[in-house]
Amino acid sequence: MAKKAQVIRDYNREEFEEVVVNIGRITKVVKGGRRFRFNALVVVGNKKGIVGIGTGKAKEVPDAIKKAIDDAFKNLVEINGIHGNTINHDVQAKYNASKILLKPASEGTGLIAGGAVRPVLELVGIKDILSKSLGSNEPHNLVRATVEALKMIKSKKA
Repeated sequence: MAKKAQVIRDYNREEFEEVVVNIGRITKVVKGGRRFRFNALVVVGNKKGIVGIGTGKAKEVPDAIKKAIDDAFKNLVEINGIHGNTINHDVQAKYNASKILLKPASEGTGLIAGGAVRPVLELVGIKDILSKSLGSNEPHNLVRATVEALKMIKSKKA
């Protein structure tokens, strides 16, 4: 289990970027027909080691995205252990049925990640990394597994 990361309280919202990772349609069948709602998964980050994930549900997509962004800013965490453009060591984390493996890469390798993992790593500020999704590729679980893995990275002692 990952150690408890420091939750960021004071920040400037203008320096953060937002990426909508997933929008899902939820259907509720009632007597009169179907009722549709939407959920959104959003990642925010400043590309300097701070990232947050949030979810939101609403009857309209823009409202769900706005709620998810607000939730992401409430869940900001600082990631230590980023060395230059990559991470310090291999790390593997699990969240529900999703597993993620992150490996440091040499300069110029690029961001080798797919699906829901890529926006998290981009918004943290990592440019060279290898990743592999093991198990379920459900976006909500994969994003959370990625953040758990990043929290487990140990920083180098000076």
